[in-house]
Amino acid sequence: MSNFCKQRLYQPASQKDRVEILELNIQPDHIHLLLSISPKYQVCKIVGFLKGKIAIGLFQHFEKLGRVYWGRHFWSRGYCESTVGLDEEMIRKYVKYQEQKEKELEKAQPNQNK
Repeated sequence: MSNFCKQRLYQPASQKDRVEILELNIQPDHIHLLLSISPKYQVCKIVGFLKGKIAIGLFQHFEKLGRVYWGRHFWSRGYCESTVGLDEEMIRKYVKYQEQKEKELEKAQPNQNK
């Protein structure tokens, strides 16, 4: 599903004028995105649009999901939003390497997560 999401997130983002995915990192239970969004859009509308398009594609491509996610609710209702200014490069690196950092932390403290 991770590869499916990676392939499919860019297409709906490109449907919106001046919306671009700058970084993408898919984790087992969440996705990190660094987006460039035109000021004419509300962030919540773009996030909702992307979540909706991906959910529809996932349910169509992976039919078993319909039995697991009753009511076809795939994503949680919320999301975390933060604006990026001068620290864009730092945020970009955070998104890109988040999974790697989490795995390193798990190896360093193996009993803490159990």
